Parts: sequence; C-alpha cells; structure tokens
Amino acid sequence: MLEQSLIRIDGKGYKAYKDIQGEYAFPDYTLYIDYVQGDPFASPSRIRVRMEQKKARYQLEWFKDDYRRVALEDLILRKWVDKIKHYAFRVHGTGKSGMMMVDTPGQEILPRTAVVVTSEYVEVRMSVGLPAQGRRVLGRKAAQMLCQDLPQLVAEALPMEKVGLNAIEKRMRLIDNQRAIRHYLKKHHAVAFVQDGAILPRASGISDRPLSEGNVVPFVSPETMCVEINVPHGEVISGMLIPRGITLIVGGGYHGKSTLLRALERGVYDHVESDGRHYVITDDHAIKVRAEDGRRVEKVNISPFINNLPLGGETTRFSSEDASGSTSQAANIMESLEVGASTLLIDEDTSATNFMIRDGRMQELVTKGKEPITPFIDKVKQLFEEKGVSSILVLGGSGDYFDVADHIIMMDEYRPYEVTKKAKDIARIHTHNRKAEGGSFFGDVTARVMMAHSFDARKGKKEKADAKGLHQIIYGNTELDLLGLEQLVDRSQTRAIADMMRVLEKRMDGSKTLMHVLEELYKQIENEGLDCISPYQRGVHPGDLALPRMLELAGAINRLRTLKVRV
Repeated sequence: MLEQSLIRIDGKGYKAYKDIQGEYAFPDYTLYIDYVQGDPFASPSRIRVRMEQKKARYQLEWFKDDYRRVALEDLILRKWVDKIKHYAFRVHGTGKSGMMMVDTPGQEILPRTAVVVTSEYVEVRMSVGLPAQGRRVLGRKAAQMLCQDLPQLVAEALPMEKVGLNAIEKRMRLIDNQRAIRHYLKKHHAVAFVQDGAILPRASGISDRPLSEGNVVPFVSPETMCVEINVPHGEVISGMLIPRGITLIVGGGYHGKSTLLRALERGVYDHVESDGRHYVITDDHAIKVRAEDGRRVEKVNISPFINNLPLGGETTRFSSEDASGSTSQAANIMESLEVGASTLLIDEDTSATNFMIRDGRMQELVTKGKEPITPFIDKVKQLFEEKGVSSILVLGGSGDYFDVADHIIMMDEYRPYEVTKKAKDIARIHTHNRKAEGGSFFGDVTARVMMAHSFDARKGKKEKADAKGLHQIIYGNTELDLLGLEQLVDRSQTRAIADMMRVLEKRMDGSKTLMHVLEELYKQIENEGLDCISPYQRGVHPGDLALPRMLELAGAINRLRTLKVRV
C-alpha cells in the first residue's frame, strides 16, 4: 500500500508527500509516518518502526527496572547507529533527500526518546529526508528508502538476536555493577570512586573517547584510599574511594590533576563499556562550578561569600547584568545549593583567584573592612559541616588549603598518591599569617520564585525554543549561553532543556519556588516519560531528546537574560 502510494505521487509537487502520513503494516513491524516535511530543505520527516515483543523477543528482566531499561534502549540505539550509516543517502536528490538518522549517543548512557522498550513492543524513532528533485516528489526513490532499505535495516538492527544476547547480558552486568557502586557510595558516605585500571585521559581535546596510543597510564589507587567493592557480577572491583568532606587534588602542571577532575565530572553519568571510565562513579548531585565573567545574575543570595559592597550594593538578593569572576562564581555555587547540589567540583584554573584565596600579605594591605569578598577557603569547611556539601578542588598554587582539607591527593605522572599527612606536617611547620574571614557560620541558601512572564519563548507570533549545538539555546528573542554548564554532555540534553523551559513557563504561577516546579516536572517525566515535554502535537514522536540533570536545567534557567524573580 505504501509503495503504491509513493509510485502514484511520483513527479508531483512535494506537498503530495503529505498523503503518505499514517500507519503501515509490514510483515515484522509497523511503520508510523508521524510527520512529513514541507519541502526538501525543511526539518526532516519523522517516522517510527515498532516491532511487537513476540517477534523482538527482549526478556522482561532486561527492562522491568528503569535503570536496566535505559541501558537496554541505549544498546539498541547504538546498534541502529552502527547499521543506519549503510543506508543513509543511498538515494540522492535535493536538500535532505535520502537522509536516514537516529539520535547518536556519546560515551554516556542517558535516558532518551530515540528508543522505547515496553512489555508489548520495541520502537525506534528516526528522521528521514523524503527524496525530491527540486520540489518534485521522487516517489520511486522514496519507495526504495521506505519499502526496501528500511525493512533491511529493521531486520539487521531491531530483533534481540541481532543486537546479540551476549551484548545484552554484558550491558546488564555493567549497569548492575554501576548501580551497586552508587549504592556503596551512599552507604559509606563517599562522593566518588575511581576503579583501578581506569583510563582517564581522552584521545584529544575534541574527542571524548579514551586515549589508546602513546603513554597510556592506567589509574592505580593509593593504598591508603583503596577499597574493594563487591558487585553483583564478576570479581570485586578495587579502586580509590573519595569520602565526603574536603578533598584536594594537587600536583605539578600536566601531571593529571584536571584529567582526574574531568573524569569525576563525567562520573555523574553511567558510561559504556569501552569508555575506560565506566567504573568512575561520582555522586550524581555533584556540580562543576567556575567563574563566568559577564553572566547575568538575578536576585541570588551571595551574602555567604560577598557582603558590604561599595555604595550599599545588595548581596542577599544580588543582581547583575555583567557579573565579575568572583560574583559569578559565588552565584554559581549558591544557585547550585538552591537546587540540591551535594558536592562541588572546582578547578582553580577556571576560578576567580580573589574568590578562592586572600593571603596574609594581601590581608595586611587591604583590610577585611575594605574587602567585600569572603574567600572560599574560609567557607568550605562551614559548607560541609553545616550544609553537608562536600568539595573536591584541583589546586596547584595555594598550600593554604592544606589547613582545611580532609584528604589530599597528589598527581605525579598521572599516578595518584595520598599525601594528607605530609601536607598537614608542612602546614604546621610553614605557618602563615593569614586570618580566617569566614565568620561563625556559613549563611543562608535562599529559595527563589521565578515569574512566568520571564519565560516567554515567543518570537513574533511563534514560539522559538531551539538548541544550537551543545552550549547554546535560542529562546524567544534571547540567545542563552550554556558554556558554564560543563557537565552537559549531549546536544539532545540541550534540546530537552529548551523544551523543558517552555513547559515551565506554564507552571511558574508566582508562588512556587524553583526547586518545587523542577521537582514537579521531573516527577511527571518519571511517570509519563520524556515525551511529555515535547512541543510536537500528540502522535508525533520526539526522537531526539535526552534527559538533563535538574542541576543543568536550573543552570540554564539562571542564565536566561530575561529571567525575573519575585521581589
């Protein structure tokens, strides 16, 4: 029926493709053509292929738990990514003609909308470019795409036996073990674990794949920080455990300090088997914070760090169109605490120096009464003791932090050494004359209420909420810069953030705090799936979304230049 329809409209104007929108039964699956593009240069058409479980044969034990289902869907998607490249652009024409595409994952295993596995069926969502010459339908070539190539692709990539029983069971063992390590962290009051043998360096600055050539140094835990974790599958896994509290990562330049921190940043996500960091596991509420000169800040309580601004500037509800390095870093920390961050990850290379430390000599010259900034060194201990928030800091130039640290790791030629006692001895011998400036307690974290009108995504008469790459969103008339959100890892997360912000506009009623509305939205996603945020009308799949963490969604909202907070 589909083939006949395509041959019938061959040579007609491109809009004739609208006739094929609908549902088609193939011998082993059902094809849903949900949306047909308006012309060959427009956003591609969206289709779904759905195979019943009696033919797909995925076992219930592989997807009855959410975390296993996500891992299985990810594995199926990667099979499609591998196979679809053999079929894309087999037919040629104008614009996007012949394109066949699915959402392509990176090294992380994320909840996505590209594949859906249920007890009744398994479904893959794709984008295709229906072929045309100029703006005329190439119906016979479309028939080759949808009635010959697509069935072959489905046969090669969708049934369980094509994904592979061994591959599925290997993935289940991996995800079960990763989950077990996350439980271990919580039970033993730790914030991170790095497996012995992990490969932390990446292939290059533009590749997230593991380094495989040259001097590759596998990670080896210091004996004093090494633990063995019993996991459900295989032998015990040994590695370095980082307890809650204040941990410093020190060492010379180019010895692996930032490489270790970047691995910990990404450890908030589960990773695929080939990543080399698949057993680098970090508290999933850990957030990387940095200075961001020029970012907008809207009514954030930064008073734990900054007070007594010249000319009476307000810091309990601090606003700025062009924040400095120190005020932006203070705001980043306080905004993160507002939405539940439990571990801060900080690299001095991307921090404001005057936010991190004021040495004794500077204190002598610029007295506390003339300095509004209370440096992080004088608040980090209070932050842990009063708020339960741990910190992991990469430092190469300030030994003053030895006094407040609980654990100190030195990287030497990419190998970690636990040097806490040695550092503490040095601190006792080489005393300094700086004075603590932190006061007697940390201070308040203030919840804020966002105003709905500041989320207006209209651009003219239409809504505009689109991701442009990994770190930019066009939202209404505003360009949203997300470069400061270093734990965003996938463009599909950024697309989801744009859609979630649009949904949140309707929930900001002027009475609920940011945390409240975010928790409501994530609860809805948990119950209904990520599809519920899609701007498409019902029945049109959103196959290119991946779930961001609440911390990154909040970070994007806080960087919206139109944001308004209730007075």
